[in-house]
Amino acid sequence: MIRLSKNSVIGVVLLLWVAASGWLSRVEERPSQYRADTHAPDYYLQSFTASTMGIDGRMEKQLSAARMEHFPDDDSTELESPVLSIHDAERPPWRIRSERGWVSGDKQLLLLQGQVHIDREEAQGVRPLHIVTRDLRVQPDNNYAETDAEAHATSREDWLTSVGMQLWFARPIRVKLLSQARGRYEIE
Repeated sequence: MIRLSKNSVIGVVLLLWVAASGWLSRVEERPSQYRADTHAPDYYLQSFTASTMGIDGRMEKQLSAARMEHFPDDDSTELESPVLSIHDAERPPWRIRSERGWVSGDKQLLLLQGQVHIDREEAQGVRPLHIVTRDLRVQPDNNYAETDAEAHATSREDWLTSVGMQLWFARPIRVKLLSQARGRYEIE
């Protein structure tokens, strides 16, 4: 029979404890490493609305969606039925809505996917405008949007169509039609 001293028994127990701890720490790390390697949401919101205010306290932009999912691997956000409103203190706001949306991690790019509607209501000195297109890229901080898709714009009886469009929402408001532009403008 082998006799072990008290110190030997303590040493064997400590060795087993260290080995078990190392094994358990690796087992616990695997799920967290797996989560970091996948594109899975870490949280979601229903009926989401976020507003940006100017230094004067007035609303500048508002983004809402039926559902929002945040993805921690790239800090991006996916939106269901998003609506972006761009406000101007002296004119009606622009309202841009689409089927789906995606916001980059740095919040500098908003992709509005599927059919997109861009609207501005009529007001004194402001003609109404309605634009229908697809897959719009929006740079919210620059008040700028663009698409490579076909775009149809109407304002009262006037209309424009083109393939590709650039739109600046800040004054002076500009629309640049990129190719195959056609339209009708009735002089009042």
